[in-house]
Amino acid sequence: MSLLTIDDISLEFGDLPILRHANLTLEPNERVCLVGRNGAGKSTLLKLITGEQQPDSGEIRYRQALRISQLQQALPNELNQTVHEFVAGGLVHLGELIRQYHRLSEQPLDDRGLRELQDLQHRIDAEGGWNLDQRVETILSELDIPGDKYLNAMSGGWQRRVGLARALVSNPELLLLDEPTNHLDLAAIQWLEDRIRNFAGSVLFITHDRAFLQRLATRIVELDRTRLTSWPGDYRNFLRRKEEALHAESLDKQQFEKKLGEEEAWIRQGIKARRTRNEGRVRALEAMREEYAERQKLKRQSKARIHIEESDNESGRKVIELHSVSHGYGGEPLINKLSLKVLRGDRIGLVGNNGVGKSTLLKIMLGELTPDSGTVKLGTNLDTGYFDQMRRELDPNKTIAEVVGDGREYIRIGGKDRHVIGYLRGFLFSAKRAMTPVRALSGGEKNRVILARLFTRPTNLLVLDEPTNDLDVETLEVLEEKLVEYQGTLIVVSHDREFLDNAVTSVLAFEEGGRVQSYAGGYSQWLKHGRRLKETDDLNRGRNDGPDASADATAPAKPKKLSYKHKLELEQLPDRIEQLEQQIADLEKRIADPEFYNQAFEKVQPVMEELKTRQAELDQAMARWDELENQQA
Repeated sequence: MSLLTIDDISLEFGDLPILRHANLTLEPNERVCLVGRNGAGKSTLLKLITGEQQPDSGEIRYRQALRISQLQQALPNELNQTVHEFVAGGLVHLGELIRQYHRLSEQPLDDRGLRELQDLQHRIDAEGGWNLDQRVETILSELDIPGDKYLNAMSGGWQRRVGLARALVSNPELLLLDEPTNHLDLAAIQWLEDRIRNFAGSVLFITHDRAFLQRLATRIVELDRTRLTSWPGDYRNFLRRKEEALHAESLDKQQFEKKLGEEEAWIRQGIKARRTRNEGRVRALEAMREEYAERQKLKRQSKARIHIEESDNESGRKVIELHSVSHGYGGEPLINKLSLKVLRGDRIGLVGNNGVGKSTLLKIMLGELTPDSGTVKLGTNLDTGYFDQMRRELDPNKTIAEVVGDGREYIRIGGKDRHVIGYLRGFLFSAKRAMTPVRALSGGEKNRVILARLFTRPTNLLVLDEPTNDLDVETLEVLEEKLVEYQGTLIVVSHDREFLDNAVTSVLAFEEGGRVQSYAGGYSQWLKHGRRLKETDDLNRGRNDGPDASADATAPAKPKKLSYKHKLELEQLPDRIEQLEQQIADLEKRIADPEFYNQAFEKVQPVMEELKTRQAELDQAMARWDELENQQA
């Protein structure tokens, strides 16, 4: 029996259609990946399934007593609690069932009451819920997570593991995952991958990590132009069949438009032809016109078009040379006597877990940071583009067009002047969106702005530090294509295994034992050597076990930075602010209608109250955004 059925669901946000007559069935023991462009509505579909969002029409039918759990995209808000306490929060519903059972069992019961008590017992038995503490301890043991640690003494990667424990402790039949690999390093991604593969129930997940997708998905469901389409098999099968379907769609479009053109020409013939025309043929034309209007609503969005401006200058043969370079922080060595030559045309991927020194090495290689020992020599005629530097220079108060065009309307691309709005369409920004302030953008949109700006600068050395974060799969693939075509030297840091396999020809791996070793090929080729990456995410090092946990007192003082949770909050606030601004604009438009105040008080007052509430929420969100921005500065 199916776990759930989505039947003819439709949903719109204002004038923006999210789903139109969408249908989907989820079966037991399958792992389904939901794919689609950023903003298509994938996360909204998960909210429909959990009941957080209600559809405009249609319904979702669930198997009786279906247990659904979700690994939240955001990290826990309340960090001043132990792992055990947080994971036990995943059993709140079971605790309530047990309380209901005990409350009912203490009362004199008739036949109906006895049946209700028996039903409660069956539900609790089915979920193994009589000993809640034992359930928590069991899942923590299975996932090798210490229950007495405090969340504020854990890294983002460990907090994500704890989040999975909370999602699994209720023994769900359906597990929902929204971008579970976001901001995780390679070790944490591999751990998560293994756990999900061994999960006994069904999984519906969203991810931009194609290696994760390929290894786990047994079926792909695509959300494209408000419709859900199911594609059996893995991701590579989906890509092949999707290409075939798009080709067939293109042929059908050509044939339909040709036929419509012929019929339109016929209907416009002279008076004699109109006297003798076939009324059935006229009705058929009207139907074709209606069909054409519907096709226009589902018109496929343009594909991302990325251009990387290359320098006319050719760099020297030796681009960067490191000799016996060592560097560390607070007595912790990161790089030990590394010697390396980067030659013109090299394509190098830096591979390693969080905290091992990848970004530090990039800064040393570019001359931004002086190593503790050793020498660094930069080659001649270098025109360098540095992705991380662009991120630091992003002005939140300027519009996308102002940032990318440096205030100019036209930019020089491929030897020709091009309007900045037209250029930005290639990075999937509409003309209206191009005029949006940077502060109102999502994480993925900000990354696209940085790439768009960076690629207008002529370079012969590109250095990209985590360029793939939050990009949708389609944009990722176009970026890969252009980087493969790039004739200059490429150095890139990424946790995206597929991206590394496709974009680089050698990797520099930060391995256990403190070695930084070079290998030919991409990530998959390095993996065949049987080496292990260095891990710095040790729960027992440099952390305390209480609610006031802090860094080791012997470590040198560091400037206060935003926590992982607050960084995520800061990234999400612009979307919330934009949403509130749109809601306020819609309400103000209604109020501005001359007929608005002619309505009864009962209809006018709720609108006015809602406007007041939304304005207060906007003021609060803006104040919080300013507060977090100032902390980050």
